[in-house]
Amino acid sequence: VRRHQEVHVVMGNEACDLDSTVSALALAYFLAKTSPAPKAAFIPVLNIPRAEFALRTETTFLLGEQGIPAASLIFRDEIDLEGLHRAGLLSLTLVDHHVLPGADAALEEAVVEVLDHRPLERDRAPGCQVTAEPVGSCATLVTERIAQGPPGVLDRPTAALLHGEDGRPSLSPIRGGRLTTDGPRLSPPGTILLDCVNLSPAAGKVTPRDVACVSLLEERFPELPARDTIFEALQAAKFDVSGLTTEQMLRKDLKVLSGDELLLAISAIYVDLETFLRRPDLLQDLDAFCQAQGYAGLVAMMISFNERNEPSRQLAVYSRRETLRSVVCQALEEATTPSLHLQPLRSPWSCVSTYAQGNALASRKKVLPVLRAAL
Repeated sequence: VRRHQEVHVVMGNEACDLDSTVSALALAYFLAKTSPAPKAAFIPVLNIPRAEFALRTETTFLLGEQGIPAASLIFRDEIDLEGLHRAGLLSLTLVDHHVLPGADAALEEAVVEVLDHRPLERDRAPGCQVTAEPVGSCATLVTERIAQGPPGVLDRPTAALLHGEDGRPSLSPIRGGRLTTDGPRLSPPGTILLDCVNLSPAAGKVTPRDVACVSLLEERFPELPARDTIFEALQAAKFDVSGLTTEQMLRKDLKVLSGDELLLAISAIYVDLETFLRRPDLLQDLDAFCQAQGYAGLVAMMISFNERNEPSRQLAVYSRRETLRSVVCQALEEATTPSLHLQPLRSPWSCVSTYAQGNALASRKKVLPVLRAAL
């Protein structure tokens, strides 16, 4: 601000998962290499406070393997976007989302570009460039953008983030579901493969464009490791929540919906329902989490994978407000777009309703509109 230098921020969504993070890093690098405005500073911003970064276990793992220290990253609580905007110096590109939360409404007029793989919920200003395509991973859209740019911009470090190899020894084998430090070392994992569940059609997320981008990266950089090796390593890092408290598990992959004077939390949790319900003092932790954050209720969406990478999903709906819990449960049970094929399970507490989800392809992204309509 003091130097009156234009700052072009590339920012992912508030979940700040691996797809969002890598999309911001790679696109900011591409813009810095190709922009005709050399005086602008292109800055990828991770849209969480720095203190939250430890919860993104797959992201900390991949960036660590690539030799990118957390100290070199910029987090949302370390840059004054509002101050830059008031000074007329901010341009904002949104990746992996296209609607800013209400608290950031003042930044809307600074948005100059959007890259997202979700259906558009609102129109942008005429001068805003919008790419919204139904692919499995936002990193696919970033890869396409970079591949269409000048030759040489898609270099090995960028491909390493998007796919997962940096040419040096790195990841060791997985034993007993945990990463070990001995034995022959393998290469680190990749973003598109994780987001698209290793390009498995059974998971219902992959599209031909995702497959094409992975193939493009493998063709340009034939030394990239086998897809199964990449995916299995990053799955282990993403789903390793063994060292987290219940509160950290709930915060790790959290979305929040707002209704009439209430907030509903929706957490993706990477353990099966039985394991989750066995956690010590779980009900007290759910109470404390919702009270501390002002949430009227919580939908916990469990996901786990078998040895064939096929997903299994279960749901837990918690609220001390019986009316709210009933409305949410009814909406989920009666949903048709998509139908969840829910089967009620016995719950240890009256304030928690639990289900097996027969439609394993109905991810949180597909269920959120159902919950939003219910609120």
